[in-house]
Amino acid sequence: MKQLRDILHKVALVQVHGQTDLDVQALHLDSRKVQPGSVFIAVAGVQVDGHQFIDKAVALGATAIICEQLPSTLHESATYVQVRNSHEATGVMAHNFYDEPSAKLQLVGVTGTNGKTTIATLLFNLFSELGYSCGLVSTVQNKIGQSIIPATHTTPDAIQLNALLAEMVSAGCTHAFMECSSHAIDQKRIAGLHFKGALFSNITHDHLDYHKTFDNYIKAKKAFFDGLTSDAFALSNADDKRGTVMLQNTKASKHYYGLKNMAEFKGKILENNLTGLTMLVGATEVSFGLIGTFNAYNLLAVYGAATLLGEKREEVLRVLSMIKGRKAALIMSSARVGSLLS
Repeated sequence: MKQLRDILHKVALVQVHGQTDLDVQALHLDSRKVQPGSVFIAVAGVQVDGHQFIDKAVALGATAIICEQLPSTLHESATYVQVRNSHEATGVMAHNFYDEPSAKLQLVGVTGTNGKTTIATLLFNLFSELGYSCGLVSTVQNKIGQSIIPATHTTPDAIQLNALLAEMVSAGCTHAFMECSSHAIDQKRIAGLHFKGALFSNITHDHLDYHKTFDNYIKAKKAFFDGLTSDAFALSNADDKRGTVMLQNTKASKHYYGLKNMAEFKGKILENNLTGLTMLVGATEVSFGLIGTFNAYNLLAVYGAATLLGEKREEVLRVLSMIKGRKAALIMSSARVGSLLS
């Protein structure tokens, strides 16, 4: 059983009204799910502001309210905690509540406009074939080992995400690979998590309906790398215009992959046809079951990440070359068919 004071560790607090030595049964962003012993976190969303439902949450038995603005009336039955940012507080509190699951995993996040699903899935398949028990968080599906859990968002909310990571730890997973969308980064859904590594694929003028400007979109992606710790690695696409910008201010060790520019993980396409890719990866010629230039980049990203996670380069390339048939088809289905031979 966690106490409120424990799950508030590292949360940026403004003020607290009430006791913090309270037992916490659950964390909720939805007031309708609140039960006695719950903590309700009021988050201002795009369409709904959770602050409007604080009194309802208290009436349903919430023992504590987390909010950015205190309501006019404070009920004696609940503790009110004012925080600087409810989104960020949710991530940090969820991580604490679920016993910091990301710190018990080799967690690698993948961001970029295109390639997130392919890279995360390839990493999951690769490390599973290498003998590890792995978790996957992606747009297509979430997986704990070989158990499939339906995915509803590219990145679940912070509470769901930490609960999922905690399940992976309980199931004996050692590695987890997840997509990190710009929305999730901007909305602090990954706040509090400890990443062993982060990958950047590319960036194009998408999602401007949410971010409004391309500059905001770039900043959202870059914030992921800015938040990495010095014991993590950051791996970026050397051939993308913003590839170096992404790693500009990161504390993590910096690494690059690419086909054109200088990179630590360099590749060259020798053949690219409907039967697959043949590439020179470093000094090794390898054939892969995936096709298209975009998958050449994805494979190099996976190769680089696996190497940075301590795997032997030759073994990584061997296993990647064996991902064919049904697995390759599933990975291909998540990519843009129109770009197959671009």
